[in-house]
Amino acid sequence: MQETLLGGLSARVFLRRHWQKRPLLVRGALPGFTGVLDSAALFALASRNDVESRLVRRTRDRWEVREGPLPRAALSRAGARDWTLLVNGVDHHSLAAARLLRRFAFVPESRLDDVMVSHAVPGGGVGPHFDSYDVFLVQAHGRRRWRLARARPFALVPGAPLKLIADFRPEEEMVLEPGDLLYLPPGWGHDGIALDECVTCSVGMRAPQGDELPAAFLDYLQERGLPAAGYRDPDLAPARHPGRIDRGILAHAARQLARIRWSGRDIEDFLGRHLSSPRPHTVFAARRMPAPDRLARSTVVLDPKTRMLYRGSRVFLNGESWAPGEAALRPLALLADRRSAPGRALARAGLRRLVYEWYCAGALQLRRGEGAKHK
Repeated sequence: MQETLLGGLSARVFLRRHWQKRPLLVRGALPGFTGVLDSAALFALASRNDVESRLVRRTRDRWEVREGPLPRAALSRAGARDWTLLVNGVDHHSLAAARLLRRFAFVPESRLDDVMVSHAVPGGGVGPHFDSYDVFLVQAHGRRRWRLARARPFALVPGAPLKLIADFRPEEEMVLEPGDLLYLPPGWGHDGIALDECVTCSVGMRAPQGDELPAAFLDYLQERGLPAAGYRDPDLAPARHPGRIDRGILAHAARQLARIRWSGRDIEDFLGRHLSSPRPHTVFAARRMPAPDRLARSTVVLDPKTRMLYRGSRVFLNGESWAPGEAALRPLALLADRRSAPGRALARAGLRRLVYEWYCAGALQLRRGEGAKHK
């Protein structure tokens, strides 16, 4: 199945030849693929407060972006041409989208992001742009023409509501039809234009950008408690230059900052929490405590919105961290890797209380029987 998805390439070969290097076009990567939900369901998602959506319209050379929630009337008034609806995180609301995302699980869970669905009318698109992350574009319905330009420092259109490439000069062009897949590495310029009414599923990868990790790590250190000491200057002399920063307070700042310490374990804990944090707009439905013996009779399945990772002796779920002990780590690692695990194995490892805590928080489901097929 994976070889079909990647045009006859194994995951290892694809990662070596194409990943963050050059695009890959696969005709018929998903034979018979017709999308992950119909247009009515997509429009309904776009109207919700807990779903991230955008309506992008083009009138000649002028672009307009409207952020969701988007009532159906807004889409009806958009016209018959030159607009596209983008809905993020569809895998949180569609089992078919969640299954599509899992087709790309040869990429580590910490890098998988979401499935964005684009519904476009003829001429619709978001203009020539580039992404800072890897993306797999899967055509679900209709046809879309893609124009590509290899990665380089692109100039942007000043004042545009989108990050559009100025004077875009494509180097290759292709038309995707249902079931086709196009992989694009970060930085490649691309412009997708609907030739007729079409739907495209974008499977995006997570990639920390700019100062995201350093800034988040400083927040993490602050939450743990930074060194604190009030400044005192009992021997202060009259200021000859009041506007100059005093040498004493500079020395005090240097001493305080030098006291900030962290270890490799701190970095591991921070990264696990950060990378497992749910996407914005994510809401979990709380549940009542199940019967005591239910776990042993169930298959534990992670909710599509849940992110679960592990490293060393620690397990991370939706931005929180646990150290469950060596005996419990193996079944939890199985749950993180396969997103389902036999409840009996988790119960035997003494994890009933923890699993029930996650269940009540809405992070996972308990399905009848031990019949999970781990693929």
